[in-house]
Amino acid sequence: MDRNEVERAVLMSGSMYGFQNQYHYQILNKYPERFCPSCTVDPYMTDHKDTLKKYLEEMHFHLVKFEISSGGGLMGCHDPFSLVSDRMMEIYEVIEKQRGVLAMDVGDLTMPSHQPENLARIAESFPGLKLVVCHLLAPMEDREKELFLSLDLLKKPNVWFDIAALPKIMAPDAYPYPRVHQVLRKALDFLGTDRLMWGTDAPFAAVLDSYEHLGDYLMELETFTEEELEKVYYKNAYHVYFS
Repeated sequence: MDRNEVERAVLMSGSMYGFQNQYHYQILNKYPERFCPSCTVDPYMTDHKDTLKKYLEEMHFHLVKFEISSGGGLMGCHDPFSLVSDRMMEIYEVIEKQRGVLAMDVGDLTMPSHQPENLARIAESFPGLKLVVCHLLAPMEDREKELFLSLDLLKKPNVWFDIAALPKIMAPDAYPYPRVHQVLRKALDFLGTDRLMWGTDAPFAAVLDSYEHLGDYLMELETFTEEELEKVYYKNAYHVYFS
């Protein structure tokens, strides 16, 4: 991060190495101004709600991440479930009461975890909750119409989108990823400049390209203005995660 002049970082919980709540708690305490680490729970584990309350109230986590996606996420460990079930809605209520941020990776539209209508319902039901939808809903080639129908459902004041891993999700595409630029330009025009946030999704995307390239590819083509880049790279994420 220092070498690439990255001032702050958000650390998302995934399934690749199992849950990393203890490690993220250590980072939160050692570098409170530098990182926004996430916590997570399995909503089907014993005492999941009490555990989450402890993370938020006693350990002072601010961000909760759910890797929902089929295969690599919760719906690879459990049968498909509704993101607006009573069990899940109780979880969101806990996060909203703590004025927290909820990040959701729901995979791509071929997966039962992909539930944009339910994401919209979560945002509407909990207006005090900041909801981040990961990977811009994982765009797929030749399915752009469906992507923008889903984005239209999610054009809400408390919903943001990170664009982490898009170079890998939209592969094959060569640095500086012109196909990703095309989708992002349309998304930025559609959603507005305050809704997108850059990310790398290292280490998953780092097997495709270097951290440096994943960091600077948005600047390598004349797709975005300086003001847009400042928001996508810094201001939007600062508002969501650090303000």
